[in-house]
Amino acid sequence: MYTGIVKGAYPVVLIERRQGLHTLHIELPEELLEGIETGASVAVDGVCLTVTQFDNRQLVFDVMQETLDLTTLGQLKQGGRVNIERSAKQGAEVGGHPVSGHVDGTVEVVSVETPDNNCLVHYRIDTKHFKYIFKKGFIALNGCSLTIADVNKSDATFTVCYIPETLRMTTHGEKLLGERVNFEIDRQTQVIVETVERLLSENPQILSSQ
Repeated sequence: MYTGIVKGAYPVVLIERRQGLHTLHIELPEELLEGIETGASVAVDGVCLTVTQFDNRQLVFDVMQETLDLTTLGQLKQGGRVNIERSAKQGAEVGGHPVSGHVDGTVEVVSVETPDNNCLVHYRIDTKHFKYIFKKGFIALNGCSLTIADVNKSDATFTVCYIPETLRMTTHGEKLLGERVNFEIDRQTQVIVETVERLLSENPQILSSQ
């Protein structure tokens, strides 16, 4: 479990590419390595990965084919940076919203606006997921807990406003038009939407009585 508060963006120093498996070597600062051990969970661009080994300041992760297909991790380049968050500790402050690290897919950057001291990014999401997107609702993008500023149902897009600190601490300010980022819908929203859908499908008289 994670809080969605990314601790920084750090370099992928080596990628070992094998059939159906990529092994990532990521270098982290000392303060993020405290208590690290093999088997620990770390969110890499929002994807929950398991530490398979560590040496000095480098953590090593294996990424299986299913994850490579579903997320952006298969398109990472050596030397590129990724957002990192260690798993939440019991009793830790949740500054964002609860994030599982189980990514639902990717969204596309379709427009970027940069008025004075602001950055508004518009993303397009697959229509099957749009029912979980609500204005002022939560979404996790590349591991960051973010608030949805606006939605446009006609073209299945939503907007996020980034503060300068988020742009400084993460890779979001580096994304170009057409690039994709990992997303995880808010699980509480998902449960509510799917519960209502199931209730209506099992009790059609609710709608017919209106």
